[in-house]
Amino acid sequence: MASRMSKKLIRITLIIVILTLVGGALSCSSSLLSQEAPDFTLPTMTGGNITLSELEGTPVVLNFWARFCDPCRMELPYFEAVAQESEGEIEVIAINAGESASTVQTFFGDYEPTMIVALDGNMEVFQTYSHSDNPRGYIPITFFVDSEGIVQYIKIGAFQSEAELWDTLDSVF
Repeated sequence: MASRMSKKLIRITLIIVILTLVGGALSCSSSLLSQEAPDFTLPTMTGGNITLSELEGTPVVLNFWARFCDPCRMELPYFEAVAQESEGEIEVIAINAGESASTVQTFFGDYEPTMIVALDGNMEVFQTYSHSDNPRGYIPITFFVDSEGIVQYIKIGAFQSEAELWDTLDSVF
């Protein structure tokens, strides 16, 4: 009887392990790293729209940020410097996640950034990009997309200096 109980326990354990592994495999979503960046069209702070696929042929840096995020505000000048100094060789898109156009405009005041400031008020694009690489939804998060539209690098968290951002750009592009 003990042998029969032991075999039954082993079978049940194996079934549980197999179901757990299959369920885990089905629920996993793959990282965007080395994948084509999901296309999007978003309104910009200047009133137009930006569509990622229209930038193919140029490396793109997508930085998701919010005004209430101190590290985001700290690193925004680094992205602006890259936008200015690269003179269009690298396109920088600072995507505000979840805030209104008026809030973002008030944040920038009279300053007109060189980088594109896109507005993801309903956070759909943020969720598309964050679902597997950033499941907890941390910001800032930055995606480096090469000239062929492939995500080459993802950084969760803020850059600590402009030099760190440039070093990353040099190693990625």
